Amino acid sequence: MIGFIGSGNMGSAIIGGIVSNNIFAPGDILVSDINKAGLKAVNEKYGVLTTEDNKETAAKADILFLAVKPNIVYKVIDEIKDTVNKNAVIVSIVAGQSISKLAAAFERGIKIIRVMPNTPALVGEGMAAISVSENVSEAEKENILRIFNSFGKAELVPEYLMDAVTAVSGSSPAYVFMFIEAMADAAVMGGMPRNQAYTFAAQAVLGSAKMVLETGKHPGELKDMVCSPAGTTIEAVGVLEETGLRSSVIKAVTACIEKSKKMG
Repeated sequence: MIGFIGSGNMGSAIIGGIVSNNIFAPGDILVSDINKAGLKAVNEKYGVLTTEDNKETAAKADILFLAVKPNIVYKVIDEIKDTVNKNAVIVSIVAGQSISKLAAAFERGIKIIRVMPNTPALVGEGMAAISVSENVSEAEKENILRIFNSFGKAELVPEYLMDAVTAVSGSSPAYVFMFIEAMADAAVMGGMPRNQAYTFAAQAVLGSAKMVLETGKHPGELKDMVCSPAGTTIEAVGVLEETGLRSSVIKAVTACIEKSKKMG
């Protein structure tokens, strides 16, 4: 059985990806949370089993996801450490918390996989970075990779890169949503209906990202392909450079990395 402690946005996104891609049947997924409304919502949406008892989930799960906030994760571990299945693999999606710190909290040998996913998992386009403790077997590692690759992409990374991963993929959907909203606002100023503006802006971002992944071309080269001499695009690019788009993004991502480091 696969267990989830926490049914918030990220936990729900992973559950949705697992269920929609038939990785586990809903009846093989047990979710616990103190939030009754959250449990009800995840049960109604995905048909998974639910309980308010974290110990029950910990005792039954062969793979146990910790999908809670950093400020309560150690309280949860203290609650479940004596009941968690001794052969279970603990999958932490808790931001900023290292494998060594999590392992120490269990006070015994425990298999831990640290994952930084993102919410696009809910629509089958997630990006997950995975680091594993030394006692995790190759088969267990591949199983977790299979789960996350089923609703997006997943890559193994050394744990020291997790703060950068948090900034460039874990938190970045928020930056992209802001960019889409801003482009749509401008289109509305130009007379386009709001819903149509969101469709045009979001599809342009989706298609552009797909071009980067599928062509293998440098983003700068792809940008140059759109910029005709004395054209509309290079005019817009000039304004973005003048107003500091790239420097703002770099500063934001760097600030996110530093915040992630402090949380550890």
